[in-house]
Amino acid sequence: MNTFINVEDLGNLRQALAEAQDIKANRFKYQHLGKNKTLMMIFFNNSLRTRLSTQKAAMNLGMNVIVLDVNAGAWKLETERGVIMDGDKSEHLLEAIPVMGCYCDMIGVRSFAGLTDREYDYAETVLQQFIKYSGKPVFAMETATVHPLQAFADLITIEEYKKVERPKVVLTWAPHCRALPQAVPNSFAQWMRAADVDFVVTHPEGYELDPKFVGDAKVEYDQRKAFEGADFIYAKNWSNPGVANLADYGKITSKDMAWTVDAEHMSWTNDAKFMHCLPVRRGLIVTDDVIESKNSIVIPEAANREISCSVVIKRMLEAM
Repeated sequence: MNTFINVEDLGNLRQALAEAQDIKANRFKYQHLGKNKTLMMIFFNNSLRTRLSTQKAAMNLGMNVIVLDVNAGAWKLETERGVIMDGDKSEHLLEAIPVMGCYCDMIGVRSFAGLTDREYDYAETVLQQFIKYSGKPVFAMETATVHPLQAFADLITIEEYKKVERPKVVLTWAPHCRALPQAVPNSFAQWMRAADVDFVVTHPEGYELDPKFVGDAKVEYDQRKAFEGADFIYAKNWSNPGVANLADYGKITSKDMAWTVDAEHMSWTNDAKFMHCLPVRRGLIVTDDVIESKNSIVIPEAANREISCSVVIKRMLEAM
């Protein structure tokens, strides 16, 4: 595996989940694979779980780790081609990327959507430049459109907590005060479609995710109907994906607080577990009583980020 962006890159999910449990039982079992090898983590955006879990996973596998926060302590980078660089950006990404590649054996990239130009975001312009010019294996630590390490961790968590062989998993939109990317819901939809679950997406009309990710998954605009019989509720906000109306891309076109997940919402389910990628805005996405309840598994879910990343890095090391 030379790149990791989408669920297809991982191959057989059953094998990947078995590998995750193997690593979870002994996190240092494969330390020899990363000896004298270096992971470079590039952050264009803030991070807590991704930064900590990825660094921990790499160290568990014996790797050295270099962390570069592009917005703190580095030259400001230009990402567009054909521009006159007479502003505050001193270095072009096309020179910076191959230089970064000189200092490492593998690169993880985190770069969010700008939410102004859908074509630019969905082309994954920044990530694709790293893949093309670094000369090193590259994996996504969240991009403009996907967050595969999170989705893999979500799947591991569902596998661990499910009570029936084929659980009902519901991805529900919830309100937010800021315009957020679609990366987490895109990847979650993509991975749930690939897994053996009964998957339903619920959101206000006009918030349809890109068919590239949601495919033929069931979409239910009535949140209560969607929640009925659910075993897992995955709450997440996303800004308007611009599928129904390109002019709405990246905008907040609904702030309907009736979509906030509270105790009443959870009562419609089959005693469902509550999930969220974190960080979460309490009172908007979910109420205190739900996220603090015995059915909230957001902390084990976050802990599994170390495991999902370990599997990905391990496979990349094995391919070297």
